[in-house]
Amino acid sequence: MRGIGGPLLTIGDLLGDLAFDGGEVGGEASVPSSPSEAHHVEEANPCELNRIFGEHYDNLMKSLWENDPSWPSLMLKLCMALKTADKLVSRANADAEQLCGKVEMLEHILERSDHAVTAIFEGLEHAAHTSPRVG
Repeated sequence: MRGIGGPLLTIGDLLGDLAFDGGEVGGEASVPSSPSEAHHVEEANPCELNRIFGEHYDNLMKSLWENDPSWPSLMLKLCMALKTADKLVSRANADAEQLCGKVEMLEHILERSDHAVTAIFEGLEHAAHTSPRVG
C-alpha cells in the first residue's frame, strides 16, 4: 500500500494498490492470494476464464451478503475476481486482435478473387467480340 493503511480502506485504495507494482505504475497487478489460486488463474485455459470469474464473483457476492467480518478474506476474494476479470479481458482483446487480422486477410483474398473474376469476364467478352461468327 502506498498510503497510510488501516482497516477501513476505500476501493480506490485497493485498486491503486493492485495497479502499483514495485514502484512503477502500469505493471502487472500484484494480488495477494494463495499460490494455488493464483497459479490456477494464470494457467487456466482461456475457455475456462469466464467460469472461473463467475465462481470468484459468486464467492465474493456470497461473502458480502453474509456480512463476512473477515476484511482480508473479502479483499482476497475481490482481488481474485479482479485478477480473473483482467485475464478474461486481456484474452478477449487478444482474440479480437487475432480475429481482426484474419478478417483483413480474408478481405484481401476476396478482393483478389473479385479481380480474377473480373479479368475472366473481360477475357470472355473480348474473345466473344473478336472471334469470327460461323453461321
